[in-house]
Amino acid sequence: MADPTPVLDDLRAESAELDRLVAELGPEQWALPTPAPGWTVAHQIAHLAWTDRSSVLAVTDQDAFSREVEKALTAPGDFVDGAAEEGAGKPSAQLLADWRSDREALQGALRAARTGARFPWYGPPMSVTSMATARLMETWAHGLDIADALGVVRTPTDRLRHIVHLGVRTRDFALGMHGLPVPFEEFRVELTGPSGELWTYGPEDADDRVTGPALDFCRLITQRAHRADLALTAVGPDADRWLDVAQAFAGPPGEGRAPTDKGDAPEGAAE
Repeated sequence: MADPTPVLDDLRAESAELDRLVAELGPEQWALPTPAPGWTVAHQIAHLAWTDRSSVLAVTDQDAFSREVEKALTAPGDFVDGAAEEGAGKPSAQLLADWRSDREALQGALRAARTGARFPWYGPPMSVTSMATARLMETWAHGLDIADALGVVRTPTDRLRHIVHLGVRTRDFALGMHGLPVPFEEFRVELTGPSGELWTYGPEDADDRVTGPALDFCRLITQRAHRADLALTAVGPDADRWLDVAQAFAGPPGEGRAPTDKGDAPEGAAE
């Protein structure tokens, strides 16, 4: 079984990088709108803090987590926004302190978890590694939204490898969420990481293939960019269909982001 320590270390590093971005913000900057409709910078951090708290419950108190799931089921379209709205109403110093405390509590809970443990979630159950990867994915994606609001360009790192791995593993989940047939065969995925290293998944002789920059793949599977604005290439109808619906997060598919120029043909269209 894979050692979760590397992804836990990278989750801590990703969170620390985002923390540095928001730590010195003034009230006006915390209130800036982000690309997520209705969400400010404060909403984004509040969402991360809330999800970290939920994750701690899932790891340490599954009965309490089950009660949280029951609450969510009573308002499936509102519970995420409601939690973000509640957190965003706190003073920024308190919100930041809460997020720091919640993410460290999660680090401690996951590092202390027994080998092979699996925990309930709003989607499929998760192992220590998969939960840490999901938290890294969300931290990175919501960090992009915050950076966009602040007009900051963040330098991608090879921590994206974890998000890519999650995106490849959730292929069948994403297709199923859209009621699409799940291919029996694996795809070949070849993506270039920020350091220039080629990351590969699946058999070399697969009929369906996806290629391109790892950063673009991560932006796609977190719905931070429209496929038409990304340099991803799909070879084969099944791979093409997957890129249209790919998502690495639990729950129903969102609306995604609109293309920046609807008049252009999609870049990286199927061959």
